Amino acid sequence: MVNISQRLSQTLKQSPQQVLLSSLLQLPVLMLEQKLKMELETNPLLEQVDEMDMEQEQLEEEEQEMELELKEEDKNGELKEKEEEEAEEIEKDDIDWEAIVGDEESYEYRAPRDDSEERFERPEVSQVTLQENLLNQLHMQKLDEQHLMIGEYIIWNINEDGYLSCSVEVIAQNLDVATDEVEKVLKIIQHFEPVGIAARTLQECLLIQLEEREPRHELAIQIIRDDFDDFINKRYEKITKKLNIMLEQIKAANDEIMHLNPKPGEGYFSYHENVIIPDITVERDGHDFTVILNDSNVPHLRINNRYKNILLQKTSSQQQTKEAKEFVKKRLESARWLINSIHQRRLTILRVMETIIQKQREFFEKGKTFIKPMILKDIADEIGMDISTVSRVTNGKYVQTEHGVFELKYFFSEAIKRDDGEDVSNRRIKQRIKEIIDGEDPHHPLNDQTIAAMLKSEGANVARRTVAKYREQMMVPVSRLRRKI
Repeated sequence: MVNISQRLSQTLKQSPQQVLLSSLLQLPVLMLEQKLKMELETNPLLEQVDEMDMEQEQLEEEEQEMELELKEEDKNGELKEKEEEEAEEIEKDDIDWEAIVGDEESYEYRAPRDDSEERFERPEVSQVTLQENLLNQLHMQKLDEQHLMIGEYIIWNINEDGYLSCSVEVIAQNLDVATDEVEKVLKIIQHFEPVGIAARTLQECLLIQLEEREPRHELAIQIIRDDFDDFINKRYEKITKKLNIMLEQIKAANDEIMHLNPKPGEGYFSYHENVIIPDITVERDGHDFTVILNDSNVPHLRINNRYKNILLQKTSSQQQTKEAKEFVKKRLESARWLINSIHQRRLTILRVMETIIQKQREFFEKGKTFIKPMILKDIADEIGMDISTVSRVTNGKYVQTEHGVFELKYFFSEAIKRDDGEDVSNRRIKQRIKEIIDGEDPHHPLNDQTIAAMLKSEGANVARRTVAKYREQMMVPVSRLRRKI
């Protein structure tokens, strides 16, 4: 027996427009530019328009409107009756294209441009990649085909720091060659420029560079080869006892080692991979601040005029096949959603940034030491949006201020209560810890307990484990590893 019952439940569903807006909010300006260019290629109802074209079209539209007004005054009643009869003959299920594509203001995004800004293409310097440099050196060697094949395989498995990312055994297995042959070619490559490239460990990398240096520093070579673990952990007293040498000799060897390059692959990069393009610029305007979106290179989109004119011709619309109408309808909806979402993205980012300025006004006026504790919920409540929306806006986007370039996430931090009851941002605590460490005696560095006591004397009641956590987040080593000889 089948039982029929009713149940009331709540579910969360997002419309296609909301999904599109969420995805666009997460994109930084360069990725947004790329996405819109892809949309232009795939959606025929979208077209890009520049500022001059838009101004010219606005003038033409105004002139056409004036002409139409004059003509309409001369029209007689018979013409109006005829138009009404034709309108009644249109099928009821036909799409009202005029209502959809005629609404220019709602569906055309026109971002303002700064005409005073100089526009030019930055010429990029011709750069040789690490792999290209090594391959050129490899092919200058007198090697047979098998060794060249092994060498190329090794080179293409070197990571960005310059280390070999797979083992010799794996290379030998993949190429079906002897391990000794791979080792032989690897030794040749490791002495290419930069020296130490394709090393498997930091110890091997430093040892190769020391063996190449002239004059050779035998003590430094011996320390790296035989006492590497004690050296990197700065157990210098243990090394002096084992080798029966003076501490000054260890210091001389240490100075030699400090001139080596632990990451021989560094220095080979592209311009775009190492430059942050701010999404937002905040400029001081008297006693106030102006927020500017750096989206002048983002394509300006609108509904394609050619398709618009075709769709507005009612006779042509009637002759279109059902499949063609459905295709155009979907593409038109997609284009409208995209243009509206771009506009909403712009407004949302502006609102979030303006609210951040209101909450962190002292930061923008005086600098980093005046940052206040703030969480995503503070901004979400202020602008009436969901926390997830604010998170998408702030994630991976940067703002240029007079105090430097910062990720939007930088302005959000937890609060730490001082002895006087004031809430202080944990970023200010981190900055103070960094200042204390930078000012310490390098021969007698301060431990975490001492730093915590110093902060407590300044009114910030921070535990030792909290100091250790913040220090690790700033990638500062423990006191023992900061000690100099």
